[in-house]
Amino acid sequence: MVSHSTLLQFLNPLDWFIFFAVLGATFASVAWGQRLKNRLEPREKLSTIELLLMGRRLTLPLFVATLVATWYGGIFGVTTLTFEKGVYNFVTQGVFWYVSYLIFAVFLVKKIRRHNVLTIAELAGKLFGPGALRLTAGMNFLNLLPLAYTISLGLFTQALFGGTLFLNTAVGVAIVTAYSIWGGFRAVVFSDLVQFVFMILGVFLVVAFAWAQMGSPLVLLEKLPPSHFDWTGGEEPTSLLVWGFIALSTLVDPNFYQKCLAAKDDAVARRGIFISTVVWFFFDCCTTLGALYARAALPDANPQNAYLQFSMQLVPHGVRGLILAGVLATILSTLDAYLFNAATCISYDLFKLKDRFKPIHHHLALVAVGLISIFLGIHFEGNVVDVWKTLGSFSAACLLVPLLVGQWVPGRISERSFCWAVSMGCLGIVSWRIANSFYQFSSVDEFYIGLLLTTVPLLPSLILKKA
Repeated sequence: MVSHSTLLQFLNPLDWFIFFAVLGATFASVAWGQRLKNRLEPREKLSTIELLLMGRRLTLPLFVATLVATWYGGIFGVTTLTFEKGVYNFVTQGVFWYVSYLIFAVFLVKKIRRHNVLTIAELAGKLFGPGALRLTAGMNFLNLLPLAYTISLGLFTQALFGGTLFLNTAVGVAIVTAYSIWGGFRAVVFSDLVQFVFMILGVFLVVAFAWAQMGSPLVLLEKLPPSHFDWTGGEEPTSLLVWGFIALSTLVDPNFYQKCLAAKDDAVARRGIFISTVVWFFFDCCTTLGALYARAALPDANPQNAYLQFSMQLVPHGVRGLILAGVLATILSTLDAYLFNAATCISYDLFKLKDRFKPIHHHLALVAVGLISIFLGIHFEGNVVDVWKTLGSFSAACLLVPLLVGQWVPGRISERSFCWAVSMGCLGIVSWRIANSFYQFSSVDEFYIGLLLTTVPLLPSLILKKA
């Protein structure tokens, strides 16, 4: 990340005014959401469904804003990947995911919403049994720990305000935790509404100014190495496909399920995903082009710093503050959703407090998840892409096949088979990763080991007809 002293030289009072005005608008939107909540009946305001799903009242604009905003907190991860490997980022972090979104909208929305559940783990419990509920909740908790986004937030605020990475991460996470405790899922949604606007505006302005000053994207063909236009990124096909499978984890992603379960009706959820995919495509085009322009302009820059450093040098005062606000909005809008849903795994799913569930359980879980994320996030030392791949592999490899089969062919897999298969997949991923780090005996990604060990135990149940 750009150092504090370096970033300060790019900013003037107008930039700071705009930056804090956007922050103020975010907190004002949370307060507005709470004001709307106060119009509900007392019983509705205190209900679990209001806390976790905003009473299933997401309209199309709210659905699109919160879904889009939730998905792009790792902006420094994608811009770093583009700076280093070019359009490979657009393939692995864009195209693969678009396919998954469309599959979800077409084939899963109605199946998910017909069950009277509040979380994906609760759905697993309905399909297989209580053991499957707890195991899925545990897997989801690993997937939802927002380590990549706590890292990004800490690095970003450290560049703005100085101080240690630990202090900046802790303060940032504390603020997000506070407004999530105050407003529940409603606070996440209404803050996303403002953050959605500025995150899109921020990445667009970088491309617009770069195009005006450096020429159309065609000039990049001359200024960048040919390898930056190799969609494989120089990787082996097996390594490339891992990202494709990780993208398929969308089909079992707790955030996607939460948004779809919170939608007003099936039509809102399906149309919302289609619209969101178009917005994601636009956003990916902007971040990819922006990072490629940064590589062309600052080829020797630190990949993690380059996009932000280039943006600050490129645009005039005032716009700099707006772009910084957009970057912060991108991080916050994902961090709050992941914190909230990870807390739901602990308080609502993992400890099975549903029958005596109270908001205080979720509040305490939010604090616990925040603390865990801060300390583990520092451990990864800023490697956002490594966090994505490590935690994403568990969800994609171990839950994807069992949960999809359970929805498409109910009753074919027993609870025992589900738990055994998922456990074997997790054990395989961990064992293979540890052994390979010591002996480096194979280039096969641990993801494939997990997927194989999850699928093989299910084959007898899939091949044989249900008794």
